[in-house]
Amino acid sequence: MSAELLARLGGPVAAGGLALLILASPRLARLGALLVVAAGMGLFVPLLAPSGEGARLAAAAVVTVLLALGLAVLFERRPWALGVLALLAAPARIPVPVGGDTANLLVPLYLVVAGAAVWLAWSIWRDPVRRRELGPVSWPLALFVAWLGLSALWTNDPERAAVQVLAFFVPFGLLAVALARLPWSARALAWLCRLLLAMALLFSAVGIWQWATRSVFWNPKVIADNTFASFYRVNSLFWDPSIYGRFLVVGILVALTLLLFGPWRKYDVPLALTIVVLWVGLLFSFSQSSFAALIAGVVVAAVLAWRRRAGAVVAAAVAILVVLALPPTKPEAANAGRMAAPQHGLNRATRGRFDLVKNGISIAVDHPIAGVGVGGFEKAYRERVQASRRVKSPASHNTPVTVAAETGIVGLVLFAWFLAAALAVALGRAAAGPTSARVTGLAAGLGLTSIFVHSLFYNAFFEDPFTWGFLALATLAARESLERG
Repeated sequence: MSAELLARLGGPVAAGGLALLILASPRLARLGALLVVAAGMGLFVPLLAPSGEGARLAAAAVVTVLLALGLAVLFERRPWALGVLALLAAPARIPVPVGGDTANLLVPLYLVVAGAAVWLAWSIWRDPVRRRELGPVSWPLALFVAWLGLSALWTNDPERAAVQVLAFFVPFGLLAVALARLPWSARALAWLCRLLLAMALLFSAVGIWQWATRSVFWNPKVIADNTFASFYRVNSLFWDPSIYGRFLVVGILVALTLLLFGPWRKYDVPLALTIVVLWVGLLFSFSQSSFAALIAGVVVAAVLAWRRRAGAVVAAAVAILVVLALPPTKPEAANAGRMAAPQHGLNRATRGRFDLVKNGISIAVDHPIAGVGVGGFEKAYRERVQASRRVKSPASHNTPVTVAAETGIVGLVLFAWFLAAALAVALGRAAAGPTSARVTGLAAGLGLTSIFVHSLFYNAFFEDPFTWGFLALATLAARESLERG
């Protein structure tokens, strides 16, 4: 059996196992689902593993198993260590050879997920009563993941499909289930919040230093672009300035949630100063998608806080600052690496993304029911417009368009259902509970809102571990609100 065929089978097997884990109730069924997930992920290895690296892969597998067992013991004794380690690992991306290419993957986070999976199996065995950890989001998420995995059977790019399922959907889905299974702890959540803001402040400080010293790390494309641009763009400790900006947006919105909805008035000044520092760091990212995400989050926060005059004033002030600081569009010279043809109108204003979205919609229209399969957008785009002569990287920059093109109308409907259910849980059920649950739910809701808006310009909704983390925290807060109610 060929490696490509195994990978095609791995999609529905791994995703189906995850869907069963999310929905099932019997203990043996859920434990069996974890085994199915592991088997499905193993089917991707022959296609993605670099040739001639068998010994290293075997050694890495042994080390991973040992670390996973050690982490599982830690999570059993200190459950919220899972949240702390996941947050610490979330920004860390490492170049990894995958098939015939190299991808920046969240390798440290995968080790945490491996430990979480072992702990999850042990937790289910000991306490089978807790199930449907993701609450009202369980059905839409399970159906969407199952359909997306099934689309690997007809995808036009099995290797990219394998990366999507193996590196993002399945491990992050497991992480969400494990996080949502944690016992409620307002104290642990408070420390998790402090850690997030401390990390954001560190990244912002590095970004400000980069702008002041004109020094950018890692990314040669950003360095080259800064040579032509009339402004200097930074990426802090991240590869991409947009990912850096998105992290700071999440930090700003979490701080804003505490400022507007938290009862802890003694923290108002430190939170306000934190927002200012993060905003300055965000400014130097010159990420239009991140500013759009921040505006959306602030607007939602203002709507939720409109009955509180002071809260509305604070939210309005932040919104005004954001609008006034909107980054300029890159000049055409700095964008020459992306587009070889001249750009006009909307396409120029969006740095070539308008054409990507327009042609992505056309691909979706041509494959209305089932799409071209998970991971198939880029290849379908090249085939449609012969992009190899015009665009070096026709990656989609819009998550809903990508979902429609790759999974058809079925996937798009399931995605919309999932998003609506997640926001309803975060901003509805969780926000109606006690103070700690309300603040957690609102922060998760604002975070999900901002990441979704960001994904309209930078396709990384499901690839961002914060999406899954906020989903888990929202359902965890909703469960606490229900139990306390």
